[in-house]
Amino acid sequence: MSSSSTDALVDVTMPQMGVSVAEGTVVEWRKQPGDWVQADEVIAAISTDKIDTDVESPATGRVEEILVPVGETVEVGTVLARITTDAQPGQAHVTEAEADEAETEGEAETEGDVTEADAALTAPGEAGDLQGDTTTEHGASAQQAAEPGPSAAPRRPGSRRYSPVVSRMAAEHGLDLERIEGTGRGGRVRKQDVLAHLERAGDGAPAVEEPPMHIESPYRPDEPAAPRRREPRLRPPEPAPAAGGTAAPLSRMRRSIGAAMVESLRTAATCTTVVEADMTRAEAERRRLGTTFLPIVARATVETLREFPDLNATLADDTVTRYDVVHLGIAVSLGEGGLIVPVIRDAQELSVEGLATRIKDLAARARENRLTPDEVRGGTFTITNPGGYGSIIATPVINQPQVAILDTEAVVKRPVVVTDALGQDSIAIRHMTYLCMSWDHRALDGALAARFLRALADRLEAL
Repeated sequence: MSSSSTDALVDVTMPQMGVSVAEGTVVEWRKQPGDWVQADEVIAAISTDKIDTDVESPATGRVEEILVPVGETVEVGTVLARITTDAQPGQAHVTEAEADEAETEGEAETEGDVTEADAALTAPGEAGDLQGDTTTEHGASAQQAAEPGPSAAPRRPGSRRYSPVVSRMAAEHGLDLERIEGTGRGGRVRKQDVLAHLERAGDGAPAVEEPPMHIESPYRPDEPAAPRRREPRLRPPEPAPAAGGTAAPLSRMRRSIGAAMVESLRTAATCTTVVEADMTRAEAERRRLGTTFLPIVARATVETLREFPDLNATLADDTVTRYDVVHLGIAVSLGEGGLIVPVIRDAQELSVEGLATRIKDLAARARENRLTPDEVRGGTFTITNPGGYGSIIATPVINQPQVAILDTEAVVKRPVVVTDALGQDSIAIRHMTYLCMSWDHRALDGALAARFLRALADRLEAL
């Protein structure tokens, strides 16, 4: 993170979070004017596209002023806040005095006064405790760590601070965050702490593992039909009054996803081609390797893209760029949080086992909000896998500026006609799926899209 200094003032600026990142949005301030902050302590959280990133303080001192409010988007290098470095840790200031007065209002006066020695020990400021941090965790002296002093007050109930993601999850599931043990700095409750709590409570937390593509038929046998009897013809019922509902604005991620999808549909001449594939051999390979279908399909896709470089490409400003390497995007569902597409760079160098490891790692870190901005950029082709949830056909939206996206659907057992080596036909139960691909008609034609999908299906059927 860059910073500049003028005498005792140090600027906190919007950092450069990736080679292609030009701006960011402030989503949370963890310090306020008057608060004491240690060098390298998190002072704010910012977001670029779908990635949240912490901003660390470039110096030790007091926050003098905050220049960019929560929700505002500014360019890289913009000054977000200023820190006064000549302030003293035990020095009183207006913000602390007002906070202390508000906190002690109505309390008995018999609690006693804080001595000057106590203030020196407690101090880089009461505000540090309000943030859920302790001085020893942020570089306090060894003497302070060893001798905390009698005035080091325990954290007060209700004083903990939480990120917007954690607060939203708590509201959705009706959780009391004060009852959840945090594993972050100073006991801060993080997203993974809430997910672990929900999993222990059986409250439907999203699984960390990428779900496998469905391998049992989503079709269910019909229930026995109840005897029909002739009913008298009645007048249609009056329409029921509209049910009450709760209005809520779209989340920041949903707005970002929505804007990208609308822009893609408005920009690309989107078409979809579907090819059927027999996954029986892939099923045997999946069982042998102990993986899901996804890394097997991903490896076959990478090999097929090398044969059809026109699909391993991007289109921007009427210029098509074809790539020799495959930077493979894998769509990861964040549950109610939305969708994100981390990128496996140089996927052509990875085996099925290597792809399985990378997919699992990226999916886990995506759900824990630990991806870096560069890990969701620069893809040349994308795979999305709704088949893990039982869908059998879809028309995905192209991940701009790429020219195509592959949709892998549920693998289901169905009766199909098979032909043996002698040309004799028979009916057999096979593991079947549909490979659906949306592609940009500005860069491709239907014949090329069909040839690519057929080659991919042939590769999967020949495993």
